[in-house]
This record gives sequence, C-alpha cells and structure tokens, in this order.
Amino acid sequence: MPFAQLVIGPPGSGKSTYCDGMQQFMDAIERKCSVVNLDPANDHTSYQPAVDVRDLVTVDEIMEQETLGPNGGVLFALEELEHNFDWLEEGLKALGDDYVLFDCPGQVELFTHHASLRNIFFRLQKLGYRLVVVHLTDSIILSRPSLYVSSLLLALRSMLQMDLPHLNVLTKIDNLRNYPNLPFNLDFYTEVQDLHYLLPHLNREQTSGIPGPATVSTDGDMDMDMDMDGDEPTSKFSALNKAIVELVEDFALVGFETLAVEDKQSMMTLLRAIDRAGGFAMGGIEGANDTVWQMAMRENGATMDARDVQERWLDRRDELDEEERKAWEDETKEMRDPPPQNVRRVPPSQTSPPPDLPDKTEGKDAEDDDMEDLEEMRQFMERNKDSGIKIVKK
Repeated sequence: MPFAQLVIGPPGSGKSTYCDGMQQFMDAIERKCSVVNLDPANDHTSYQPAVDVRDLVTVDEIMEQETLGPNGGVLFALEELEHNFDWLEEGLKALGDDYVLFDCPGQVELFTHHASLRNIFFRLQKLGYRLVVVHLTDSIILSRPSLYVSSLLLALRSMLQMDLPHLNVLTKIDNLRNYPNLPFNLDFYTEVQDLHYLLPHLNREQTSGIPGPATVSTDGDMDMDMDMDGDEPTSKFSALNKAIVELVEDFALVGFETLAVEDKQSMMTLLRAIDRAGGFAMGGIEGANDTVWQMAMRENGATMDARDVQERWLDRRDELDEEERKAWEDETKEMRDPPPQNVRRVPPSQTSPPPDLPDKTEGKDAEDDDMEDLEEMRQFMERNKDSGIKIVKK
C-alpha cells in the first residue's frame, strides 16, 4: 500500500522547495520517494518529477486556445486532468510502492471550493494510496493579525473541503527574526487557542491604518498600552472579527506545525507528524529502512515543540547557529582526516617463541613422560622374573 503527501498552499508558500527538500531527506533515510508535479503552470522545478502534468497539458496552450487568464487556465487544466485520470494512473503504476509527493498548484480556489482537485485525490485513494494533505503557509502571516486570521479561515476551509488527514505547516520559520516582534509567543499561534486575546491587536491594526502589529519593546511591554477604558477607537469590523474568531475556535480543528526546510531536526519532526497522520508503517513497504528510521523516530526520540522552535530561531538563534557551525566543522574534519587505527603492541616478555624454535617447557614434559614409561616397564619385568615361564635358547 503506497503512501503519499498532497502538498497544497497559496503561491509563495514554498511547495516546490518543500518537495525538493523532503525528497532529499527521504533519500537520506533510504525511503524510496518520487515527486509528481500537478501544477501545469510550474515550468521550472528544482527537482526531477517522475510524472509531470505538463506532458499532458500546459497553461500556455489553454490560455491561447480557450482565451483564458492564468487562474482560469489552471482551473481548466485540472479539469482536463480529472477527465484524463487514466493518464495519471498509468504514470503512477511505474512508480510501484514509492512514497509519492504531489506538488499541487497554488490557486486557493482549487482546495477551497473547486471540485476537480478533490475528485482527483479521492480517485487516488481508490488506487490504494494512503494520503495526507500538507497545507503550507508562509510564516510571514504571523507579522500581521489580519493575515493570521485570514490564514486560519483558509486552513479551516481547506480541511473541510479536502476531507482527508490534514496538517497545516508554517514554513520559512527560520525567517521569523526578520519580522516585527510578535505580541505573543510562538505557541499561541501554533496551538490556535484563546484567539480573543488577538482581538485588541486586530482592532488596532484596522483603526491605525498602519499594517502590522504594535511594536514590542525589549522588556515585553507594549509601547502603546491597550486603553482599557474604551477610549481607543473601535474598528467597524470588530463584530465580524469576533464572529470569525469564535467560528475557528468552535471547530477546534486548526493547528500548525513549523518547518525550516534546511534544518534536519525540523524536517525530522515534521515527517514524524506526517507519518502518524497517514499511518505509515515503518518497514512495511519496500524501500523503508526501518533500522535508520526507527532509531530516529522511536517514541522517546528528540522532538521539537513550539517553545523549542522559538528558542532555536528567535531567542538563541545566533548562539545555536554558532554551535551548529562548529559541529559541522568538527564532523567535516573527522571525515577528511580519520584518526589512525590503534595498533596494540605486545611487550617482548609476552611474545610467543618463534615456530621454528623448540619450546623448552614442552621438551622437558616429554622427557618426564618417557622416564615414567621406562620405570613402569622395569617394574613389570621384576614382578614376572620367577613366574615359572622359562625361555630355552637352542
């Protein structure tokens, strides 16, 4: 039974980069992996696709023949793929039981309300694939409350539309330090709980006319404290904001994993979550190296939660980057200059005599044995001297 990830997300969220990085990571743990490109507008990929939808249809051809724009062309192309699913099925048969990454288009209409992509996924399920939807979102959304709330709605709508095991992932988490200081710790955004604490910041963004959260000073206090007396102007969208927040909390479905695609520990933690969501059986399919993977993914293995991610990429990034750099240098030095093998030298007193020289101890023991044999023979002759048996010589 093959397993697969359906990689979706808005444009610029890092879908193709993720597929490339995940394929390399799976090759490192010796799990056979192939990438299938389902984006007819993706004319340049950093990976080599095993199956490419552009061999069936391209956006440029559709735009020219049907007089459509880029978004309409992508929707039309996915409808063509749905009607020619046999072509995709034939391409997947050649992959056997490989773990497959499906790189999907970035138009949000496809995974929020358009039916073609959803129907393609369901037909993949009928082929026996165990699917997990991986919804990527750029972590820049954390820099503005309005972007974060809209991304929550997008993630929730996608989960309801796809109706499959689903993981939401904040990508490019290593760029968090380049954004304005966040009013809350990272776990507030990944766990998606108590969103009513975000309403004052959302109100301020909408009334100030300046995008982004209020600046946070080094001591953690807001430069402009929230006016508890109600003197601060109220956004005309305050009721809508509250309704949206309550809607997301009532469903209690949305949560986020984090990812820095160039960090091995981050990739390992995310793949472990994906394997649990999809029911990946370690060693259950050909090509999965259960020795390597079980050692890395055992229950008591190292994991990263939101607090660890914040410490790694925000609070102590410079210090941990330096430690990682030194570790890489030491590892590279050991690989380039392996230590000499230790040869155990035996003292001369403990050495055995050469094979061509007789051992004095062994010679003495043999001589003692011969003397004992002669003594026994002499005693026997003495006892039988007068036994009545005489030998007459003629």
